[in-house]
Amino acid sequence: MRSFTYARADTAEQAVRDNDADGCVFIAGGTNLLDLMKLQVETPEKLVDISRLPLAEIEEREDGGLTIGALVPNSDLAADRRVIEKYEVLSRALLAGASGQLRNKASTGGNLLQRTRCYYFYDLASPCNKREPGTGCSAMGGFNRVLAVLGTSEHCIATHPSDMAVAMRALDATVVTLKKDGDKRRISIHDFYRLPGDTPHIETVLEPGELITHVELPAPVEGARHVYRKVRDRASYAFALVSVAGVVTVEDGRIAHAALAFGGLGPMPWRDDAVEAALVGQAPSDAAFGAAADALFRDAQGYGHNDFKIPLARRTLIATLRELTAE
Repeated sequence: MRSFTYARADTAEQAVRDNDADGCVFIAGGTNLLDLMKLQVETPEKLVDISRLPLAEIEEREDGGLTIGALVPNSDLAADRRVIEKYEVLSRALLAGASGQLRNKASTGGNLLQRTRCYYFYDLASPCNKREPGTGCSAMGGFNRVLAVLGTSEHCIATHPSDMAVAMRALDATVVTLKKDGDKRRISIHDFYRLPGDTPHIETVLEPGELITHVELPAPVEGARHVYRKVRDRASYAFALVSVAGVVTVEDGRIAHAALAFGGLGPMPWRDDAVEAALVGQAPSDAAFGAAADALFRDAQGYGHNDFKIPLARRTLIATLRELTAE
C-alpha cells in the first residue's frame, strides 16, 4: 500500500471541501477500498474519512417512503423493521451479500460504489481498461465466466457486484448527493450508473468530489410481493452469477405492476422496461414469463466461458416470476 494523506471530516460540507485533489477519495467502511489499496489497484493520494458524519439514520418520509443515510451499515438496514415490512426485497438482497462481519461495516453509500470483481481488474499484470484506460480488456478473450452478457462494449465486459443496488433499482431509489459547490443533487438510480462504452473507468454520473449523503425510497407499492433470488457458486460470501429482484402485484388474475432488476448480468444493476411491459396486463403463465425473458436477452452476448449465464438467467427469471405470482 502506498503512502497517502488523511483528513477526517465532521460535516458533509467539510468533507467535500477536503476532497481537494484529483487523487482524493472518500472512505467510510472501507470494505472494498482498502482491499483495492492493498493490491495497489487504487492508489489515492488522500483519504477523507466520512465515517463519523451524522448520516447513519433511517427516517420515514411524509409520502410513506424512507430516507436512508449513506452511512447506515448494511446489517442495520437489512434488520430495520420498516425495511423488512415494506421493502422486503431490499432486506433479502442485503442478507444475500457478503458475510455478517462485512455487512456490519459496509455502508449504504459505499455499497452503491463497489468496484467490479473482474479477475483482470485486480491483476496489475493484465491490461484492463477499467483500471488503466486504453490498455485493453483481458477478459474479452480470457477467463470471463462471472462477467457480463448485457450492456457490454468492446472495451469492457465487467459486472457490477452489488446485491443491494439491484434491489434499489427495482424499488426506484433516488441517490441524494452534495456537490463541491455546495449544491444538493437528486439522481434517480436509473440514471446513476453509466454503461462502459469507450470509458469503462467512469462508472457513475458523480462529479469529482461529489458525496452521497442519502438514498431515498418511494412509498412501497400497495399489495406487492417481493422476492430476491440469487444464484451463486457457493452458499455464502459469493457474488451473483445471476440475481433477480422482483416487486410484483397481481389483481383480478393479471399482473398489474412489475418491477424487475438483475444482478450478475451487466456492468450496472440491470433493468429493462421491455421486460416489464411484456408482463403487465398478462395473466401469469410460462408463456408470459418466457416472453419477458425473450425481451431481456434480445441483445445478450456471451463471451465463451460465460455463455451459460443466458439460459441460467432465463430459468432464474421464470422461477422468480412463478414465485412472485403464485396464489
